[in-house]
Amino acid sequence: MQRRSFLKKAALGAAAGGATLAAPAFAQESPAISWRLASSFPRSADAIYSGGENVAKFVSEATGGKFQIRAFPGGELVPALGVLDGVQNGTVECGHTASYYYFGKDPALCFDGAVPFGLNTRQYNAWVRHAGGLEVLRELFAKFNIVNFPCGYTGCQMGGWFRKEIKTVEDLQGLKFRTAAFAGAVLMKLGVVPQQIAGGDIYPSLEKGTIDAAEWIGPYDDEKMGFHRVAPYYYFPGWWEGTLQVSLYVNKDKYEALPKHYQAVLDQASALATNTMIATFDAENPNALKRLIGEGAKLRAFPKPVMDACYKAAQETYAELSAKDPAFKKIHDSYMGFRDHEIPWFRIAEGSFDQYMATAAK
Repeated sequence: MQRRSFLKKAALGAAAGGATLAAPAFAQESPAISWRLASSFPRSADAIYSGGENVAKFVSEATGGKFQIRAFPGGELVPALGVLDGVQNGTVECGHTASYYYFGKDPALCFDGAVPFGLNTRQYNAWVRHAGGLEVLRELFAKFNIVNFPCGYTGCQMGGWFRKEIKTVEDLQGLKFRTAAFAGAVLMKLGVVPQQIAGGDIYPSLEKGTIDAAEWIGPYDDEKMGFHRVAPYYYFPGWWEGTLQVSLYVNKDKYEALPKHYQAVLDQASALATNTMIATFDAENPNALKRLIGEGAKLRAFPKPVMDACYKAAQETYAELSAKDPAFKKIHDSYMGFRDHEIPWFRIAEGSFDQYMATAAK
């Protein structure tokens, strides 16, 4: 009772004397901020689209609602493949996208997303977080006024949906194939006519015959898009995406204006969104693949001669790009050096275990 009386008198005394009671320091350092996030992905591709929504959710929860981010599907704020421009010029504060969409701006950007015959999910995560990958990538993104955060992995993707079977390298000649630009640059050497189309436009392009084949992600998201209804042959593996690292792009000026603990929250929210996306794809893809096969999808592996020809064309493409651009070569050498360092270990441990379990598990 005496304590309550003392607090009441103290408050009255402060008011009478014209003094103001300072807000707690944490409240002063935690301003109310509202951002918009532009995604490259349609809402229907929920496993990958939700990466941006999860960042927004986790940021809000960690800041008591002080830092709000609203996510928008591809095309609502900026074009689906224009997220980098939108973040760079400040049209939006941040974006959730795949860096290989911007091959035309700088091929080196693709090392932040996926490159042909590259790293798998575990290896990518290790390169970025423990082997210098994020440092060399951020040097590159600084040129675009962007701070990039790993924000999701899809796992190894499928090789796409085809109207006709691919039995030989010659079957690639003249094929109009929707794929990422880096894969397209490789496949052009084998006669493919690559098409870069946003996710929401793939189905109508297949249906109308504008394209002959398309790759998107994997069974869970592909099922929602309905590709099996117009292109029944489902090929694997997607050698251009041993995994896809999806990224959160943050405008550098907006990022540097944030309180330090908000910057840390963005980093941590992106990491949690990454783990959530990995879990979603790993849990949902097996059942989705079974359903697709049950609905008539015809599962096929790319023939080894086709894979070998693609691998050779990829090495030629890397050599050409490295010769033109020292910055590309620097990131390439870091990335591929780490890949070649990791593969022997993965072959001994993960590879041998996975091979055995594939035959033993019923």
